[in-house]
Amino acid sequence: MRHGDKINNLGRTASHRAALLSNLASQLITHKRIVTTLAKAKALRTYIEPLITKAKENTTHQRRVVFSYLQDKEAITELFGAVAAKVAGRPGGYTRIIKLGARTGDAAETAMIELVDFNEIYGKGKGEAKEAGKRTRRAGGKKKAETAPAATAAPAEKAEPKEEKAAE
Repeated sequence: MRHGDKINNLGRTASHRAALLSNLASQLITHKRIVTTLAKAKALRTYIEPLITKAKENTTHQRRVVFSYLQDKEAITELFGAVAAKVAGRPGGYTRIIKLGARTGDAAETAMIELVDFNEIYGKGKGEAKEAGKRTRRAGGKKKAETAPAATAAPAEKAEPKEEKAAE
């Protein structure tokens, strides 16, 4: 019985599971999003998030520790380069799992796991929400709204006398 066992074995031996997660992690780093089963995606999330946290500190020791998990030089280079630069300010939660539905062949529930900072659709919406939040503050909104019409009206008034002088 598996009472209190918190690891999902995925129906594999320990060595097979380590190889599977290592390969999935390398592909996720390389391609920024992959489609797999929901159980593998959830297991991969707990596997890769500590590795991304280690990649924030670009030292020889951290590179060797992460390499012991991934065994892929190209993935290590990408992780410590582009990925670490993008997630530098994020305190965690580097991946997102989106359920896709059942697979037609065996009805396994599939999911897409992706790196959060590399999704342009959600990234842009998040940035716009922050800007909108700054504009809708009560104290700052009234002052900006009052000065904006006055600023647009003033140049229009100055332009009219110049036209009259040119006509005379």
